Amino acid sequence: MKKPVELIDADRGQAAVAIHLVNKDGFESWAAKLTAGQRAALEAQKFDGSGYQVGIVPDGDSWFAVGGVANPENLSSWCMARLAEVLPEGTYRRANGEPGPALFGWQTGQYRFARYLEQKPAQGPRILLTKDAKGLDLARAEARAANLVRDMVNTPAEDMGPAALEAEAEKIAKKHKAALTVTAGERLEQEFPLVHAVGRAAARHHAPRMIRLEWGREGAPLVAIIGKGVTFDSGGLDIKPASGMLLMKKDMGGAAHAIALAGLIMETGLDIRLNLLVPAAENAISGSAFRPGDIFTSRKGLTVEIGNTDAEGRLLLADALARASEDAPDLIVDFATLTGAARVALGPDFPALMTRRDETAEALLAAGKTHDDTLWRLPLPEAYAEWLKTDIADINNSHTNGFAGASVAGLFLDRFVGKNPDGTPLDWAHIDTFAWQPMVRPGRPKGGAPLGLRAVFHMLRARYGG
Repeated sequence: MKKPVELIDADRGQAAVAIHLVNKDGFESWAAKLTAGQRAALEAQKFDGSGYQVGIVPDGDSWFAVGGVANPENLSSWCMARLAEVLPEGTYRRANGEPGPALFGWQTGQYRFARYLEQKPAQGPRILLTKDAKGLDLARAEARAANLVRDMVNTPAEDMGPAALEAEAEKIAKKHKAALTVTAGERLEQEFPLVHAVGRAAARHHAPRMIRLEWGREGAPLVAIIGKGVTFDSGGLDIKPASGMLLMKKDMGGAAHAIALAGLIMETGLDIRLNLLVPAAENAISGSAFRPGDIFTSRKGLTVEIGNTDAEGRLLLADALARASEDAPDLIVDFATLTGAARVALGPDFPALMTRRDETAEALLAAGKTHDDTLWRLPLPEAYAEWLKTDIADINNSHTNGFAGASVAGLFLDRFVGKNPDGTPLDWAHIDTFAWQPMVRPGRPKGGAPLGLRAVFHMLRARYGG
């Protein structure tokens, strides 16, 4: 298999095309230093320094590029991404200064999902040079993780079922010498009954399972990462309309984030003991599908009445949270494409963050802001937990009044998070992500999208080192 070309590389003085970065306010003074012919070339391209503009400037027998950015002194992850998307194949370096955060978007801007195309995209690689050796390795690792999320989410459900999620986890386990265990069949029904209930209607080759990966130094802080792995969501017997199923291959986006994050943690050597849990199931329809009104006893022992079979993702997470809690980890983070309510409230770009601990919220929000991966905190109002009460079980998996759907889903999950030996609640953060980019933006192609991945990674990196 041909090794992919690295899109960012160490600057050893090799030949490269210069990229100048300017903004609209500074464009006139910058352009005044150019020749009349060069200014005319930019005028013909209608280049004035506005954000994401790209210009080509002749320079004798050669040429250089210019990109419009908001602030050349304070680059974002995305400000050079448009350049990476449209410039000709070749090697480039920033004319003045280092790319810094823009190394990430330079790589993700060249992502293409071509697995099912007979005619593969013909664009050649654009390689950006940097003298920041430490930043180079980290930017490469982050982009690989981000693009793994994209690949997994973009893959149709027939090729990204529970077994395929297991295979992806197995790849990173082998690469980093981690321990992988998979629970399926009768053992799954006994040990993770809610996961089994959701997935039991699926075809045999998409049978449900719990995937667990363990890695790290004994004695290091234990961190549990959980990802909802609903590989296709029909809604179950409470079936979705056809339009509601069109994107449901992405309902394993939480699992994609968790697996990619686990790989990134191991690749960068964070000093933690990692416990990755991926409950994987297809929410299908058949004679054996779980039903509205059914009651199941969860791994934690709480009985759950099924108010709606389309609120299935929280059932998978409930058993995974219970299992993670049994080891009393220092931190639990779960990723899930859980509610439409979070998207109604925040749109596609901002994953909803829920946690009981202000310091954990502040750390995640700060990491997201710094690394262009913004999270937005939603509350967990205890009064709303009343809406999940039922007369015949400990809890219902849905509520009927339509209010605060994302927060109520978080309150459901909260019931399955355990306590520390001293009786205090475990440190837990829930991230309700869309995992999808509905429109093309520089560095962010349409399709599967890592939303929350870098925020969590950099929060962990700041807290635990690496």
